[in-house]
Amino acid sequence: MSTNVLRTADGWWVVRDTRAVRIETKAVTTAELLADRAAVRETVREAAASGDTGTAVADLVALSPVTTPCRVVAQMVNYRSHARDSGFTGDIPPTFFRKASGSVSGPGEAIVRPSHVKFLDYEIELGLVMGAPLPVGTVVTEQDLPSYVAGLVLTNDVSARDVQLTKTQFYESKSYPTFTPTGPYLSLLEPEEFAHLLDLRLRLSVNGDLRQDRTLADMIVRPAQALTLLARFQTLAPGDLLLTGTPGGTALKAPPKAVEKVGALLPPAVKWKAFFRSQARNPHYLRDGDLITATIATPDGRIDLGEQRTPVTDA
Repeated sequence: MSTNVLRTADGWWVVRDTRAVRIETKAVTTAELLADRAAVRETVREAAASGDTGTAVADLVALSPVTTPCRVVAQMVNYRSHARDSGFTGDIPPTFFRKASGSVSGPGEAIVRPSHVKFLDYEIELGLVMGAPLPVGTVVTEQDLPSYVAGLVLTNDVSARDVQLTKTQFYESKSYPTFTPTGPYLSLLEPEEFAHLLDLRLRLSVNGDLRQDRTLADMIVRPAQALTLLARFQTLAPGDLLLTGTPGGTALKAPPKAVEKVGALLPPAVKWKAFFRSQARNPHYLRDGDLITATIATPDGRIDLGEQRTPVTDA
């Protein structure tokens, strides 16, 4: 079974159902914890042998289990359902972009909408946490994926759409503080559990309204291939984070083809003014007071990354 690890200001904990047991480790960063997997395994063994129930998870304040600074890389348009929503047809070229690690926040920390951002969007994503170096030129197969990826986290690639579209600027639009809620758990997988990745179901709701609901079977470029493509130009190190794309259901969707063709004939300032005038009528963009609930798990509970509950607030 996978081992769920939670991080608080006081250290690292192994989660067992609704209880958590403190890990005796000097690790401060995620990379250091992954280098001390023996301490994690010993905590699991001792807790099972002694019957130690530890502390109620509900009494702990979870921080992001991915510590910063680290590299945060993301895949663009990597689910077929999202590609349809975005108006893509035919083959989708694999594309990566970077996010500032300063955007990483805890699973219960409020997402803060900057005052100049009017169209704030959500994107539930499975995060891969590296457990070993990935040098440039590495070829990763499905069989040796466990040699490079230590575990999984639930993430939300929050996006300022008006910045992203008008500036064609992914880095800024997705890198404001609190724009990458991460956790609550770092799920450390055993090698045989990687065979169940495609069973993972991503679900995101806003104020109880289900917006995104797909399994990894909808993914276009799967983790092993993604790491191989990324390694053509980018090194990764233990503790680094790769966000693997979001399924359909985000607030932003491509306009109808006829509208898109007309818009292409307009000057950019006029086109974007018209587009965002229409988007202002879209009730799915995030607003002050909204509550986002997200989960990623397999149906049988073999892998369960926990529940993320993040409120939205204005700066």
